[in-house]
Amino acid sequence: MPPAGTKRAADARKMDGRKTGGARNRRKEASVEADDLTLTDRAYRQLEELISTLQLPPGTVLSELTLAQRLDIGRTPIREALQRLARDGLVVVLPRRGVLVSEINLRTQLRLLETRRVLERLMAELAAERASDEECEQFAQIAKGMQDAAERADGIEFMRLDRKLNTLVSDAARNEFASRSMGLMHALSRRFWYQHYKRVADLPLAAQLHAELAAAIAVRDGAAAAAASDRLMDYIESFARKTLDD
Repeated sequence: MPPAGTKRAADARKMDGRKTGGARNRRKEASVEADDLTLTDRAYRQLEELISTLQLPPGTVLSELTLAQRLDIGRTPIREALQRLARDGLVVVLPRRGVLVSEINLRTQLRLLETRRVLERLMAELAAERASDEECEQFAQIAKGMQDAAERADGIEFMRLDRKLNTLVSDAARNEFASRSMGLMHALSRRFWYQHYKRVADLPLAAQLHAELAAAIAVRDGAAAAAASDRLMDYIESFARKTLDD
């Protein structure tokens, strides 16, 4: 039998090993969770763009396996991304039919705009008040990017910048409740835009209005940001109503 001191030392080493191993396992688990979150975010962004640009048109039946192969992402992040898209209204889950890309409806879009107008104005004012120096620089860059996209008539780049602007406004506004509500509307609005913009939209005007909003926030002018938001929403509502004749 080993001396008591030796046994205590061995027990202590075992305990330290368990603690070290447990900490290592926890770090590994946290890393896996972070990787899964990143993959879910990537799957969501890519699927949102495919749906918004009608590469996955309304009525398309979505398969987790097919999407996982197409995006080269595992099925679990795909499933989680589809759940987020369902909350956003871009897909619907139907018993015995699976997951379908939702239909585009003008009346739904007009009701959405009623709410969006109020929230957009509020968030523009808050962003102008609360944006950091770094965020202000990003707003200025987006304003320039919008104008460049319009000059090239690049609708997809315009939509990507629109999403970037929406995300930045949400972050800079520092109001999670308004941001959460807006997040449910932006993706639907982007898809509606993409369906009709080539026939109905004035892309240079739309880009200019977005640029004016971004530029006003960049210089922290809350009143100008609110006014720019109102002008932008006037245009977006006018655009939606023109699709009646499309």
